[in-house]
Amino acid sequence: MALVVICGQPCSGKSTAARCLVAALEAVEPKPTVRIIDESSLHLGRNQSYADMTTEKNLRGVLRSEVDRSLSKDNIIVVDSLNNIKGYRYELWCLARAAGIRYCVLYCDTGENYCREWNNKRGENEEASYDIKIFDDLVRRFERPDRRNRWDCPLFELFPSLDGVEQSSPVISDAVSYLTRMVDSKTRDIRVLQPTIATQNVRTTEANSLYELDKATQEVINAIVETQALGGSLNKISIGQHFPTISIERRVGLPELRSLRRTFIKLTGQASLSGPPPPADADSAKRMFVDYLNREIGAS
Repeated sequence: MALVVICGQPCSGKSTAARCLVAALEAVEPKPTVRIIDESSLHLGRNQSYADMTTEKNLRGVLRSEVDRSLSKDNIIVVDSLNNIKGYRYELWCLARAAGIRYCVLYCDTGENYCREWNNKRGENEEASYDIKIFDDLVRRFERPDRRNRWDCPLFELFPSLDGVEQSSPVISDAVSYLTRMVDSKTRDIRVLQPTIATQNVRTTEANSLYELDKATQEVINAIVETQALGGSLNKISIGQHFPTISIERRVGLPELRSLRRTFIKLTGQASLSGPPPPADADSAKRMFVDYLNREIGAS
């Protein structure tokens, strides 16, 4: 249905804005299904997640994977995080386009002094506040959204004060109207992103072995991503009782998993030209893909 990206400096009122938006959406009839995806929902701490560039990159990968698995035309996903890198917002926009849903950015344009004051007030709660060095680094690297960029448009700007954000804010109301309004030939201000050849999977008949291969390998990828997101053991990732377990030696991001999946499908197709055809059933495809992953990124 829609993807909402909450954007702003640390301690700028993003979580409050996300809660107000969700409350306003749930007051609409018929009530849409809304979910907030943030660090706390994935059991990730703020200071630990932004301690250095590597952990921050891993955090963005985990959030992006969770968004990718959650998007559908039946719900509204609200990404409540810094989303401070324009390249990352572009990646989220691409996910929305691939899903063929609406997209918008809700920007909390709060002054640095207010953000710093709110962070200091949270000082007693280590989970809610940022370390001073991390806070200063995030403020310095923040990339402000620009409505001229398609991945920052439409842009709804909030200007929180010390009183915080209210559900009755006109900006929240405008965002709710955009997200829930019915689309027809007259609603030209509502843009539903359309998948392109680059983002849309070509779907063939279920009898086609390549379609079975595509579907089976995607299920294996989903199992790995879910296990990593929940903090499960990487040495014994199970995809079913009758299948071998996946044993990897490190956390693997979704882009790398997708690259391995594409390579496997390509190699399988090339082998079928000079040998037996690709597996016609999903179970055989899963076993082959698991064996391939254990060879490529398996734990030694």
